[in-house]
Amino acid sequence: MIVPSIDLQGGQAVQLVGGERLAIEAGDPFPIAERFAIAGELAVIDLDAALGKGDNAALIQGLVRRFACRVGGGIRSVEAAIRWLDAGAVQVILGTAAKPELVAQLPKPRVIAALDARDGEVVVEGWTKATGHKILDRITALRDHVGGFLVTFVEREGRMQGTDLALAKAIVEAAGDARVTIAGGVTEVEEIKALAEIGADAQVGMALYTGHMDLGDAIAAPLVSDRPDGLIPTVVVDERGVALGLVYSSGQSIRAAVAERRGIYQSRSRGLWRKGESSGAVQHLLRIDHDCDRDALRFTVRQDGAGFCHLERRSCFGEDAGLGALMRTLQARKAGAPAGSYTARLFADPALLAAKLTEEAGELVAARNPEEVVHEAADVLFFALARLAAEGIDLAEVERHLDRRALKVTRRD
Repeated sequence: MIVPSIDLQGGQAVQLVGGERLAIEAGDPFPIAERFAIAGELAVIDLDAALGKGDNAALIQGLVRRFACRVGGGIRSVEAAIRWLDAGAVQVILGTAAKPELVAQLPKPRVIAALDARDGEVVVEGWTKATGHKILDRITALRDHVGGFLVTFVEREGRMQGTDLALAKAIVEAAGDARVTIAGGVTEVEEIKALAEIGADAQVGMALYTGHMDLGDAIAAPLVSDRPDGLIPTVVVDERGVALGLVYSSGQSIRAAVAERRGIYQSRSRGLWRKGESSGAVQHLLRIDHDCDRDALRFTVRQDGAGFCHLERRSCFGEDAGLGALMRTLQARKAGAPAGSYTARLFADPALLAAKLTEEAGELVAARNPEEVVHEAADVLFFALARLAAEGIDLAEVERHLDRRALKVTRRD
């Protein structure tokens, strides 16, 4: 898969050639991250911290709160790594600090060792100093201690000259179970496909920033299909992961979906299908994920209108239900609850809502048997969701916050 890269210097997203010459100053990284995040995880690299010239920590904190990020640059201690993991980084990227005795103190699946190589030899200190160590030897020494490797081919970085697929294959073989991400020179979508076929991901910066590589094409590149028409089965889910329906995608539809940030699919009979174009049930595309075999997709969308199904239901798999359905009902009632109704009173009187929430929480604590616990928990959830609706906050935002908490390494006593 593709891992879009956001390199930060002086509070701006930048692209360097060979790690030295500034080629692109792209400005505010948040709009860039918003666009790139459709592809999944982002690699966020603090160039200032890596070079010991300050840092972009506050900026990265904001990115980590909103997007799935791998964070690297200047992380040289266990404490620094844990701070980023606790902040919600999916993984941390360690360079020269990635030594067995240090990474052993961190959760292995969440550590990526960054190795920079020029012509197969590891280089350090901003790519200026050769170490005499071969890249494959360093990978062999570290592979049992980390969850992944980020290998940058320095002589190709930022130069749009293509990557070294032969060396990449050797690196994947040497890495064992550790997942390999290749950076430096990845320019064409065919290279992303070739890397996927040997079991590696591609970290891409310059080709995306210059527009040479289309993000939709890059997402589609690794896909394989066993269908005669070449289409890819696509499960469509909402922000909470609830299935809305099953459709099909093609390279053309994926490119259009990413470009327009909408649910756009390939109809087997009508060609390109922009969901909601006539009905108003538009889907706002949030993210595209491959499955483990690269032969199916998951589109995560925000659904507007009556829903996904042609029967004017939210889901093709039956009626809306659960906490998500309750949240949507409360949101609708906040916008137009019948005058004098209990729900209208709750939204109009914050003190009443606060009192009910406090009362029901106490009753949940005092519940004496499973049936009572279920009943009182349902009451607490109802009033908690009403509080969210009153503030214009969706349940999915709370779930994302809980997911970030689950990434914390430091636990409460």
